[in-house]
Amino acid sequence: MKKIIFISDLHLEEGQPAITKLFLQLLTQAAEEEAYALYILGDLFEVWIGDDNLTPFNQSILLALKKVTEQGLKVYVIHGNRDFLLGKKFMRLTGCQLLPDEKVISLFGVPTLLMHGDTLCTDDMAYLKFRKKARHWLFQKLFLWKSLTKRQVIASRYRQASQAHIAAAPDHIMDVTQSEVERVMVKQGVQHLIHGHTHREAVHTFQLNNKTATRIVLGAWHGNGSALVCQPDGKRELIHITN
Repeated sequence: MKKIIFISDLHLEEGQPAITKLFLQLLTQAAEEEAYALYILGDLFEVWIGDDNLTPFNQSILLALKKVTEQGLKVYVIHGNRDFLLGKKFMRLTGCQLLPDEKVISLFGVPTLLMHGDTLCTDDMAYLKFRKKARHWLFQKLFLWKSLTKRQVIASRYRQASQAHIAAAPDHIMDVTQSEVERVMVKQGVQHLIHGHTHREAVHTFQLNNKTATRIVLGAWHGNGSALVCQPDGKRELIHITN
């Protein structure tokens, strides 16, 4: 079996062509090297206001994903806090497969929990309150009924509010809560967790159920790309992707 790649928090948008180029480069390389799978653990896009928002930029990303999935690369997606409206049409057009918010996979025989990571930040109560509302099916249905223009205005407003919240919040609020990490891992019966969201790339080890546990945090794509590459022999490496 070939390598498996994990990425998160690319925040792709038309105004960041260098990051988009790195993502397309990663897709091409993964397909050419016949990687087994690519997992995108949330926030592929800076904002996603609906599968009908097929701008030329969005279509270019969809076509690139469709190309590699047709070549045999398995691409899995978890919703992030920026792109939780990725839906069935996106999956159909790209060949990607949507995973639930918490997904346990066998990573070369090792049970591993995959998440975006936002629900682990339990000290950020203002965000979690918004998340509960935004993930409700009725909220999403009403939002998607609006015109693309109105949705863009609303999304821009939420984005500005989010940036202000992050700038004003104490640093620890933006990070995960260790007790919640342990609770979820125990619930899912795993000793290994991979997530994004916090933009704090690192490998953390701690004791859980009297055994060594690991929590790998994927890096955000700021200036360069970031990925976790896992090999069949058990090697796991956080790498940076540059032109």
